[in-house]
Amino acid sequence: MPEGPSVRKFQLLTSPFVGQVVVKVGGSSQKLNVNDLNALRLQDSQVHGKNLYLAFVTAEGPLGPTAEETALQREAACGAHCPAQGQQGQAAAPQPHSQDEELQEPQHSRSEAPEAAEGRGNWLRIHFGMFGSVRANEFSRASRANKRGDWKDPVPRLVLHFESGGFLVFYNCRMLWCSCPRADPASDILSVQFHRGRALRALCAPHPICYTLLDQRHFSGLGNIIKNEILYLARIHPLTPGSLLALSDLEHLLDCAIQFSSEWLHNKLRGQGLHPQVYQKEQCPLGHPLRKDTFGPSGGFKRLTWWCPQCQPEVL
Repeated sequence: MPEGPSVRKFQLLTSPFVGQVVVKVGGSSQKLNVNDLNALRLQDSQVHGKNLYLAFVTAEGPLGPTAEETALQREAACGAHCPAQGQQGQAAAPQPHSQDEELQEPQHSRSEAPEAAEGRGNWLRIHFGMFGSVRANEFSRASRANKRGDWKDPVPRLVLHFESGGFLVFYNCRMLWCSCPRADPASDILSVQFHRGRALRALCAPHPICYTLLDQRHFSGLGNIIKNEILYLARIHPLTPGSLLALSDLEHLLDCAIQFSSEWLHNKLRGQGLHPQVYQKEQCPLGHPLRKDTFGPSGGFKRLTWWCPQCQPEVL
């Protein structure tokens, strides 16, 4: 499924439509009544980890509050429903980036799935599945024939036409109404509020480091591609318990996570593709043969992992 950098790109595609009224709707979603969005005004667009949030209000009346007033209203409206952000730590500001789809895997961890519906609110939470995407003013076209040999274009889950004449198209995603964005910016690796101290404490847990990195409670937006790449960059075996690693190693791993994610986002916005070093590769950049296996916590989802036994030796 799309990782943090991709969803941030999706949010940037929706931003130009903020303030506009929906004049026509469409889509194949069965869990969302798309007609409910007709004649509403898109008031805000946010991204938290792997989830995109769109706020809608009635079109009648003023355009809405300023960005600062909106933030204060969100904080008041969320109350106990939204987790505390905690003290801010060192952060990496996201850089602009663009590429619609990347290498994906069908599995996802339990912590990556959207929360259960909590009743109708004015925020639409969008969680993308495998190859999920957002397109602005264009539809996705088939790039290859399906198993039956048919060249069928992907069917959008939601299409929003706006008063300006532009439109947004959402593919392969689940949508639920909620009262406010349920998110903790301090855990988002691409947020300016990302808290390094909390992230380091999570990495020190006596669990395989590849499990901890995919825990969205601590590393919101970090997915399987980023996990594989940064473990190689940091020269850490994926099954190494975090408690056995030196603090300097964990600091370096965290630096790799922030830098890789920010550069991926930057490249996306420049229309450049991803060039992984180990993910779905047979050899590492040094020419060593890679190993591949499926790892995951007991009772949880298993994820394919690539690593280099020579560059990432096992810690006994």
